[in-house]
Amino acid sequence: MNKLTIGNVTLDSPLILAPMAGVTDLPFRLLCKEQGAGLVCMEMVSAKAIYYNNKNTESLMEIHPGEQPVSLQLFGSDPHIMAEMAKKIEERPFAILDINMGCPVPKVVGNGEGSALMKDPVLVGKIVQSVADAIHKPVTVKIRKGFDEAHVNAVEIARVAQESGAKAVAVHGRTREQYYAGEADWDIIAEVKAALRIPVIGNGDVTNGIRAKELLAKTGCDGVMVGRAARGNPFLFRQIRSELEKGKPAAPVSSEELKETMLRHAALQLQYKGEYIAVREMRKHVAWYTAGLPSSARLRRMVNEIEDYEELVQFIREI
Repeated sequence: MNKLTIGNVTLDSPLILAPMAGVTDLPFRLLCKEQGAGLVCMEMVSAKAIYYNNKNTESLMEIHPGEQPVSLQLFGSDPHIMAEMAKKIEERPFAILDINMGCPVPKVVGNGEGSALMKDPVLVGKIVQSVADAIHKPVTVKIRKGFDEAHVNAVEIARVAQESGAKAVAVHGRTREQYYAGEADWDIIAEVKAALRIPVIGNGDVTNGIRAKELLAKTGCDGVMVGRAARGNPFLFRQIRSELEKGKPAAPVSSEELKETMLRHAALQLQYKGEYIAVREMRKHVAWYTAGLPSSARLRRMVNEIEDYEELVQFIREI
């Protein structure tokens, strides 16, 4: 399995945990790193929120030494603010700064941020160049296929990002209009790869090791980014690595390992977020961990009624 170099950062694995709001917090990133992710990406952080000293932003930017290397993702649409905030936080222990140009959420898009930026290649160039000029750490960009099927411009946006100083581009093979529906278009990832000199990371519909192999073979991309398929399944990185390195799947996750991972996840949530938030955030994680198991719908209903940490631990032990 090839390593992946982005600027002055070399990853020991080309497998990357995608940034996902409400998912890729510190506890989950640690679990994915331990399972073989070469790079873990943080939840996206608003440049304006840093500018206005938003109190919730500080916890989003917390990094543990055990999860290195880490990519911190900023979103915003003002080149000056993006550059100044990138410079302000550069001393924090992240290795790579990513610029979000793929988020499809209406609140973000409505502000002209996230995937809305793909409608303005000139602004994209200004943002990337201003951030890349402001800091010494490598800058990357995450984009989509396009804003909608009438405006498929991933190749153009990726070229602009490269010429403006980006050291890698991640491409999600869906338009903003699609959100996460339908199949990801891997052909557009291949087109971006053929057009660029910098590394291209493919994203979309990688659910196991075989699919990761197929993405690499079909697109020639340099790295594989895994998003929604990793929810409740940090083991996915171990399984993909086994397929890429040994040509065979890893041993199935035992019920005991699944249970111990949930317990560890809960303990990390408690450590970093306190009982009230930890219990409530673990409800969705337990639902993802147990999806597909017998009586998963019943388990989901039950965990949503849990109010305290000890009750949560007992519930997990009895699953």
